[in-house]
Amino acid sequence: MHEDGNGDGRGAVSGWDGGGVNQPEFLALERELTVLLRRARANQGEMAREVHPDLESSAYGLLVRLGEYGGQRATELAAYIGVGKATMSRQLRALEELGLVAREPDPADGRAWLITLTPEGQARVGRVREARRARYAGRLADWDPREVTELARLLRELNRGMEK
Repeated sequence: MHEDGNGDGRGAVSGWDGGGVNQPEFLALERELTVLLRRARANQGEMAREVHPDLESSAYGLLVRLGEYGGQRATELAAYIGVGKATMSRQLRALEELGLVAREPDPADGRAWLITLTPEGQARVGRVREARRARYAGRLADWDPREVTELARLLRELNRGMEK
C-alpha cells in the first residue's frame, strides 16, 4: 500500500491512497468524463427539444425512464432522478400539460398514482431514442461490435459504482 502525504499509510479508500488520484489514469478518466458529461448535457437538451419544443432538458430522463420501466410513482421517479417532491411535481405537471404523461391509479394501492407515458409520449420518445441510436451507430461504425459491447459493460459498471 502507498503512503499518504503524512507518511503513515492511512488515507487509503477502497485500496487507493490519496496520491492515487493524481495518477495519469485518473487524470485521463476525469478529463474524458468531463468531455462526455458536457456533451451528454448538450445532447439531452437537443433530445428534449426533439420530443417537444417546450420540454425541459431535465425532464427527458424521466420520459426515458418511464419508457423503459413503465408506470412508476412520483416518489420513485424523484428518487431515481435525485430531486425533491416539489421539483418532481412541477416537472410532472409540465409533462402532463404537454400531453406526454398521464396519471393512473396504482392497482397495488388505490391511494397512490402511477405516472405513465401517453401514446403520444411513447411515440415521441421512441422516435428520438431511435434517432440517437442511429447517430451512435454512425459515429461508431468503424468500431468492432465487441468494443461497443465492452464500452457499454464498462459504463454500466461505472454507473453501478457511482450508486454506492
